Amino acid sequence: MNEAAHILVVDDDARLRTLLSRYLAENGFRVTTAATAGEARDKLRSVAPDLLVLDVMMPGESGLELTESLRAEQGGALPVLLLTARSAPEDRISGFEAGADDYLGKPFDPRELVLRIRAMLRRSAQGPVDLPVLPIRLGEATFDPQRGELRNPEGTVRLTGGEAALLAALARKSGEVLAREDIAQALGMDEAGERAIDVQVTRLRRKIEVDPREPRFLLTVRGRGYVLKPGI
Repeated sequence: MNEAAHILVVDDDARLRTLLSRYLAENGFRVTTAATAGEARDKLRSVAPDLLVLDVMMPGESGLELTESLRAEQGGALPVLLLTARSAPEDRISGFEAGADDYLGKPFDPRELVLRIRAMLRRSAQGPVDLPVLPIRLGEATFDPQRGELRNPEGTVRLTGGEAALLAALARKSGEVLAREDIAQALGMDEAGERAIDVQVTRLRRKIEVDPREPRFLLTVRGRGYVLKPGI
């Protein structure tokens, strides 16, 4: 039997931490909690969670700052779900720009949180099923869809879980135009996720294009969506 997924919940609201810890445990997860970004860093030195549930508005270092820092230090290996009372589209986009994989506004139904966590864990554990077998060339970079790994002559390029999943989704339909809603559906994202796709595309272009302002490989098809065109 597979070991239960381990979730690290970081929120300065003690009551919410207790409620989430109890509910997630009742739904089969192992749970560790922290009240601040600093405490979360301490926990991450001794535990290796499968997913981080992180409040945005905390005293001291915010959830956005912690997400950006973790991405810089560790890349995209640890999926991050942000929680915040600020749920305007601009706030969600800021979360995705920081490197988060998903975003849930407060107040929320804990059942939705569990569903989002399970969807994120499925994406992060996605195997080679329905993925191209061979890596694809993107100029000097090479993307291996099975590993979710992007490499260039300087070494491995760090991708967040969301970036790797998006690039793999485009690679599966290489040469075909995919609408935002189709990409979002393939990634298990909602309407807010559709808007976040634009942010993820911008971030990916910085990593695969020589000049992100004049992309050669990840192209926008006005009024339709995006298409990935591998090449030398």
